[in-house]
Amino acid sequence: MKAIRLGLVLTLLTFASVASAQTPAPNANDAAIKQTALDYIEGWYEGNAERMERALHPELAKRIVRTNAQNQSQLGQMSAMSLVLGTRRGGGKDTPKERQQKDVTILDVYENAASVKIVASDWIDYLHMAKFNGRWVIVNVLWELKPKP
Repeated sequence: MKAIRLGLVLTLLTFASVASAQTPAPNANDAAIKQTALDYIEGWYEGNAERMERALHPELAKRIVRTNAQNQSQLGQMSAMSLVLGTRRGGGKDTPKERQQKDVTILDVYENAASVKIVASDWIDYLHMAKFNGRWVIVNVLWELKPKP
């Protein structure tokens, strides 16, 4: 009887060990990556240029593909400076608090690179981040507007 109980306990411990090994541990950088994304989107909503600037690499490119009525696509682009200045002018401060969506999802992290998705009130941003001089910053953003309701 003791042998059966011991065998059962060992089997359960083995299954528990295998299950925990298959559950990915949070990346040590996840908190810093998420904070960078929040500095970007919350900085926009708050009109806080310092938070926005802290989140961005100075050579950031934020791009959107826009298609006109003739079905021709154009690439719209903003720089880090234009985002910081737009934030300083008030950014998204006119967005009511209840509409200030800021859902952050870390899609992937490898070494010093990360991909992050932000679902905001009127658009979706796909961020490429890099750990630059020991700090996570946004290097590229590709974004799309949400359809109007």
